[in-house]
Amino acid sequence: MEHHAVARFEKRLKAVFDAADDYLEEKYGGMYPLHPARAKRGKTANKQSDGLFNVGASFTAGYGSEHGRGYVLDVDMVTLSNVPDEKEEEIEDDAVQFIRGKIAEYFPERDLQVYRDGRTFKITGDLSLGET
Repeated sequence: MEHHAVARFEKRLKAVFDAADDYLEEKYGGMYPLHPARAKRGKTANKQSDGLFNVGASFTAGYGSEHGRGYVLDVDMVTLSNVPDEKEEEIEDDAVQFIRGKIAEYFPERDLQVYRDGRTFKITGDLSLGET
């Protein structure tokens, strides 16, 4: 069972990721062929399931992390082609910059930041559920 405030928060967070997915598809979508089992962009009801990119996040309690709890960002390219590490890093950095620019737009009432946390990026800040 999921708390209703968590569900609302994560729905808005998914909207940020969907916007980032659109941005990446427009900018980089034609650079590499899709995995043969992957649907073309816009062919499914969920942007995570089609196109070259899958942008999302998973919650972590943040044990052992400098920034504590938050959502670890995940930017995946769904291709069988060899993508050079430098290009993957460029695309991930571009996605993070985009998300940093949009997070305040989608969550104006919260103080959220995107930090590098080791080898990953994490959304941290006001993750409170409000009054229960």
